[in-house]
Amino acid sequence: MIRDITIGQYYRADSVIHRLDPRVKIVGTLLYIISLFAFRGFAGYAAAVVFFGVIVFLSKVPLSYILRGLKPVFFVLIFTSVLNLFWTPGESFFTWGVIDLTWEGLYKTIFIALRLIFLVLGSSLMTFTTTPNQLTDALEKLLGPLRHLRVPVHELSMMMSIALRFIPILVDETDKIMKAQAARGADFESGSIMQRLKSMVPILIPLFVSAVRRADDLALAMDARCYHGGAGRTKMHPLRYRGQDFVAYIVCICYSLLIFVV
Repeated sequence: MIRDITIGQYYRADSVIHRLDPRVKIVGTLLYIISLFAFRGFAGYAAAVVFFGVIVFLSKVPLSYILRGLKPVFFVLIFTSVLNLFWTPGESFFTWGVIDLTWEGLYKTIFIALRLIFLVLGSSLMTFTTTPNQLTDALEKLLGPLRHLRVPVHELSMMMSIALRFIPILVDETDKIMKAQAARGADFESGSIMQRLKSMVPILIPLFVSAVRRADDLALAMDARCYHGGAGRTKMHPLRYRGQDFVAYIVCICYSLLIFVV
């Protein structure tokens, strides 16, 4: 389960999507997420599935690798689906004792499940095709106008980049701790829910200590290199739009128009 957390991990490949400007990918991902909440029928979600399938094909990221990221949110998906299926009033199509299933609840369950699934997949695909450094530069560029309101844009972008970079590191660290505890006889699979929660304590404590230690090492390294924020800093690879980026923006605009049409 720990290895199935794919958000924040970068998949190295040579594809059209990888070569796009990271600002285009952030804007495109935001538009895609907004479209998931704008659709009210199956035709809209069919268009979202087709659009996502084309992007996955162009990104050259294996579909099995992308779908693996759904396992950590499987419980949330089941929990929300059950709540909407059993507690949404409307026209009943199945009644048995206290169980009353409605058509409205069924439709709402399907739509919410589709939203959650493609929300996770769309966000994961952006991190698969964009390095944390590129995300930092793109966010700083996109949020640049907020500097006039004295918003620390560079610091916020750096914090998000560090958080994304730490996800795969902490996943590896958790996997090592779990294997070490299992070698000492720890059991994380059997027993009641309370017993399983208690068995997680020997994992969380060393993981927390390791995270604090890594954060302290990172702070010392940044201080040793005289890091003082974004003022006066230059970029080794400054972001510049190219022809393919403008084509991608046109595709995003066409997809946004399709949202209103559908």
